[in-house]
Amino acid sequence: MANAASGMAVHDECKLKFLELKAKRTFRYIIFKIEEKQKEVIVEKVGEPTQSHGDFAAALPDAECRYAVFDYDFVTEENCQKSRIFFIAWSPDTARVRNKMIYASSKDRFKRELDGIQVELQATDPTEMDLDVFKSRAN
Repeated sequence: MANAASGMAVHDECKLKFLELKAKRTFRYIIFKIEEKQKEVIVEKVGEPTQSHGDFAAALPDAECRYAVFDYDFVTEENCQKSRIFFIAWSPDTARVRNKMIYASSKDRFKRELDGIQVELQATDPTEMDLDVFKSRAN
């Protein structure tokens, strides 16, 4: 089913990988890409559970938009181990306008396909999604 606004479909693998991240914690992060020729969102890259926030940030392209989910682990003030699943809409300032428009028009529908997202971030440069931002938004 294509999105009426942007015509983008969501590949089944996107939902399956997200369910694995959410239920089994098989991945630290998943990066999704819109494949314009096929008019669908696909999985571009997955990060192993041992990978860090730095690995995730380095995996995002400098001049192209992406969607991503990140499984963020943290310890509360009460010393409880917790986890939050972040959805990141990566739209760097250096991306082409067409690229930004396609990602912006498809974001809400794609996000609805991923049931279980707890926090959403919109980032245009790496400082808008650094570890401090994750810490402050996780609580």
